[in-house]
Amino acid sequence: MSSKIRVALAGAGAFGIKHLDGIKNIEGVEVVSLISRELDKTREVAAKYGISHVTTELADSLALPEVDAVILCTPTQMHASQTLACLKAGKHVQVEIPLCDVLADGEEVVQVAKQSSLVAMCGHTRRFNPSHQWVHRKIAAGEFNIQQMDVQTYFFRRSNMNALGQPRSWTDHLLWHHAAHTVDLFAYQAQSPVVQAHALQGPIHPQLGIAMDMSIQLKAANGAICTLSLSFNNDGPLGTFFRYIGDTGTYLARYDDLFNGKEEKIDVSQVDVSMNGIELQDREFFAAIREGREPNSSVAQVLPCYQVLHKLEQQLQ
Repeated sequence: MSSKIRVALAGAGAFGIKHLDGIKNIEGVEVVSLISRELDKTREVAAKYGISHVTTELADSLALPEVDAVILCTPTQMHASQTLACLKAGKHVQVEIPLCDVLADGEEVVQVAKQSSLVAMCGHTRRFNPSHQWVHRKIAAGEFNIQQMDVQTYFFRRSNMNALGQPRSWTDHLLWHHAAHTVDLFAYQAQSPVVQAHALQGPIHPQLGIAMDMSIQLKAANGAICTLSLSFNNDGPLGTFFRYIGDTGTYLARYDDLFNGKEEKIDVSQVDVSMNGIELQDREFFAAIREGREPNSSVAQVLPCYQVLHKLEQQLQ
């Protein structure tokens, strides 16, 4: 590999663009290939970001010898198979959350990655948001221990659309996508594995075929608990909001921003080199490639999250 890391990015939708914006700020990295479903729209995005190669097929980009690494921002149902394709083509890979929507597929990814010398990472962005990093450092220093996490994941999404409100070709999922953020973060912040998990879901949407509302309870081995409420029916403030209730304080994390229990803002601007969680996630991916090490949020590290989701899915069935 040359001193510059050359990247192919698959998925030129809302999240793919967030990655492109983040990568612009990272020295020594160049996106050389863009893959997406609609060729004309993909060409428009490629022109804006100065990307030379455009295609609708991941295989075309994997065949390019200059491509060192791939970032996958594609539909959930493709994540595991495309990650395997990247690894088998000898490319480092970062796949957006979720790693899979079938546990056996995720386990296969972890096994193939283990047998390779490649970096394989999953985009569990909450590990990288400055707000959650700030809390994690207090926990690691022994200054704060979680008693309870109370999390709300609320969207208004009664049709297939993306974060920009544009039509989407696939159906999102509260359990395998949105709950994955919290299940992984809870175990990561509690520094203790999830040992109990329970779920309830509301009515199934007649067209989308998914539950639009869900409630999940978790307990870690060290006794910490987590309550997670999820909805695609919420016509109000949108996003995911975390309340950390601990032995020495209460903190509210809203993406990259952090507040104490009295709603006083905490300065997290010095936690890392950027206030953009996606950029920090990408920086970790490229640093791991350069340093030949396992990244934070490697596919192996996040697999326990998907084991919990699998158990919850079995309960709901």
